[in-house]
Amino acid sequence: MEEILFDDIATLERRISDDYGPWSEALDVPQPMITAFAEMTGDRQWIHVDTDRAVAESPFGTTIAHGFLVLSLSAIIKNSADYAIVGHASALNYGLEKVRFVSPVPSGSRIHGRTRIARVAREKGGTMLTVQVAIHIVGAERPALCFDWMLLYRG
Repeated sequence: MEEILFDDIATLERRISDDYGPWSEALDVPQPMITAFAEMTGDRQWIHVDTDRAVAESPFGTTIAHGFLVLSLSAIIKNSADYAIVGHASALNYGLEKVRFVSPVPSGSRIHGRTRIARVAREKGGTMLTVQVAIHIVGAERPALCFDWMLLYRG
């Protein structure tokens, strides 16, 4: 794994690519996880928690994960890069842009993700990295979720 100093703008810029990196490890999204997320957030819509009704009425034939659950899991599965950014005192989640919930994630699915660096800029006493993230159900060509993640690395 290549280690890149957080303030080595030139090396980070060479990593900007139209191609996504390798897939992360797959992660299961079972119904108990979906139900726990519903309880934690108060979002108990039947499409997420009522398996009998979802089988009978949902176009997906089962319950589906909350979009925000899948988004929160991206903190785990985005770490698929073949590089590590080092030498910083802190890395701050600066925000998300272009969040799109493209496809549903049925209960019991396995998801994985991959990333690519889209932008690098010296900013606010550090380096701002914009990483494009795509989360897919394993085996699916179309993503379930995609977004740009802005991370500020400070010395």
